[in-house]
Amino acid sequence: MKFVVARPDVVRAINQRWLLKFWMRHLEGNAVPPWAAVEATDFSRMSDNLSFLDVVGTGSGLGFQIRAHGALIAQVYGSADCRGKQLENVIPASRHQEGLAPYFHTVAAVSPVYTVHDVSDREGRVVHYERLLLPFARNGKTVDRILASFECVCIDGRFEGQALMRQPNAAPALRLSARIEAREMAWTSNCRR
Repeated sequence: MKFVVARPDVVRAINQRWLLKFWMRHLEGNAVPPWAAVEATDFSRMSDNLSFLDVVGTGSGLGFQIRAHGALIAQVYGSADCRGKQLENVIPASRHQEGLAPYFHTVAAVSPVYTVHDVSDREGRVVHYERLLLPFARNGKTVDRILASFECVCIDGRFEGQALMRQPNAAPALRLSARIEAREMAWTSNCRR
């Protein structure tokens, strides 16, 4: 999967824009923001769309263990509780390469990654599945946590979200995969949470 470099304003969803600003505000001279910033913040208004992951292992043994996730993630992956599971055990095997690549790139690039896929629900409606991955570190240097935000948008305004990412009809079509260059950029958008 190839990742283009994009400005922060490539992110469309208001909550995801707020999260990206949160990430940038907490850099404070570190390579990545400290995880303590996440622990000190109330994300309850958007918790259904969030997943918290631990980065485990190194090199070819690198993996992602799900610490917690919201109701939307449980619904679209068709799994009620993924806490403690490895991400590769939640993503269908046929979609491992495409599904895991953004997580690996977030760690390697030490930067936010944003992807948009088109998926079809059970009724054949196209749903834009937007994912923002934000790297964090307990020590402010080495990425060991990821905050993931998911948004599903359908032109019709409604869609069938149950097991959306496990639909057999067609693999998700990648529309955008981007590494967000946010560190040196002043971002003056007025988006609020």
